[in-house]
Amino acid sequence: MIYAIAFLLGALGWTLTEYWLHRGWGHRGEAKNPFSTEHLAHHADVSYFAPTYKKVIATALVGGTTGTVLFLLLGITGLFASLGFVVMYVTYEVIHRLLHTHAGRTRYGRWARRHHLYHHYRRPQLNHGVTTPIWDFVFGTLEVPDTVKVPRRMALAWMLDDDGELHPELTDEYLLIGKKKNDLQESP
Repeated sequence: MIYAIAFLLGALGWTLTEYWLHRGWGHRGEAKNPFSTEHLAHHADVSYFAPTYKKVIATALVGGTTGTVLFLLLGITGLFASLGFVVMYVTYEVIHRLLHTHAGRTRYGRWARRHHLYHHYRRPQLNHGVTTPIWDFVFGTLEVPDTVKVPRRMALAWMLDDDGELHPELTDEYLLIGKKKNDLQESP
């Protein structure tokens, strides 16, 4: 039982780390550290993700460091906490990519996309938790949007139909703003 609790606490620890990395290093780093450089590139192009090899290196460094420290402090229980931390980090990476590449099918998926894309498209100083709103709520950075306004030039492929318009089932959650390229070319 203690190992399961340690694992869950490690996973919860990742969600707090995710929030602080995103809010602190990602948005206040001003491209002065490797994390903020990658993060700001991701904000400039929402389809950009840091290369996998960089994430593997980060996972090995963080997992190895936290695993060693927690093992020295707590023995095998610390390893389970570290394992929970790393498993939640990998889960975060998968969820984050899916938010950008696939339409939400579940209630959580639809919520997470709106929460995260609102951060990207409207209020980058809010909604820093990608996998959970817990820490945004705790630290006062949570905002629940009615509709996410999406600049047409930055719309993700899963949002658009063959004519470049928002899929009808998404119109309650998203609104495309800006003109289509061919509309601009036809203007006098």
